[in-house]
Amino acid sequence: MPKHGKKYRAVRETAPSEEVAIEDAIAFLKENAKASFDETVELGLRMGIDPKKSDNAIRASVALPHGSGKAVSIIVFAEGAAADAAKEAGANEVGSEDLIEKVKGGWTDFDVAIATPDAMKEVRKLGRVLGPRGLMPNPKTGTVTDDTAAAVKQALAGKVDFRMDRHGNINVPFGKVSFEADALKENAAAVLEAIRGAKPAGAKGIYIKNVTLSTTMGVGIRTTIRD
Repeated sequence: MPKHGKKYRAVRETAPSEEVAIEDAIAFLKENAKASFDETVELGLRMGIDPKKSDNAIRASVALPHGSGKAVSIIVFAEGAAADAAKEAGANEVGSEDLIEKVKGGWTDFDVAIATPDAMKEVRKLGRVLGPRGLMPNPKTGTVTDDTAAAVKQALAGKVDFRMDRHGNINVPFGKVSFEADALKENAAAVLEAIRGAKPAGAKGIYIKNVTLSTTMGVGIRTTIRD
């Protein structure tokens, strides 16, 4: 089992042992970022609903007000005018059968996959490749659409997809350590609003059990945020 380095252990010793307000968690993470690169800041949520029930599935997206700070690689499965529009909007790679075969061969060097409804007839066959990586286009996240240009622009502007895993957790990156504290707070608020908006109709009891903030190489800071 890998051991944490001295810098991590030093930060962990000074980290709040109790839950703190989100602005205090953000301030601590920014002040104690020790990595040599611009770390990603992430929200980790423990949900209070049963992930084994199909009607409790949570999958949606959120447009971050200040973007994600990440260079996003986007592919689009489309033909004709929709393919041309996607290229003009800035997609990294656009195609149909050729692109499907490339992904079928195991290529997943991209962050977002978008498809037209017509293309999905074949793209669905890529479930074993795209599904486990959370890359399968889905109408709920706006990545199955005829308006490929709009979908590409939204992804480039900082739209982030999220879903609850089989353990009942949701992890959402919402910016970089270099962002201003207010920008991170507003991005985090947008994520929380989107997750609350995605609450399944049949969900009972506590929806959000706890929320933790962390950076790529940093410690987790528990917050006072609740359902």
